Amino acid sequence: MIRNIGLIDRYARIVIGLALIAYTLKDGSLGTGWLFAGTLGLILIATAFFSFCPLYTLLGINTRQKSSSV
Repeated sequence: MIRNIGLIDRYARIVIGLALIAYTLKDGSLGTGWLFAGTLGLILIATAFFSFCPLYTLLGINTRQKSSSV
């Protein structure tokens, strides 16, 4: 599994994922659209944790910087 998610992309996924999970659990009850928002939030956090996005692989996107060897 080749990592294809950069640092800024990881942080954005974590923040958005946590926001979606917070939306899901707002007011102590499950709000409207909780299944979609909660699932999407968990997927974003999981892809940030592993630094790998299968959709990026299919689309040929790579936000990770190439390491330069000096």
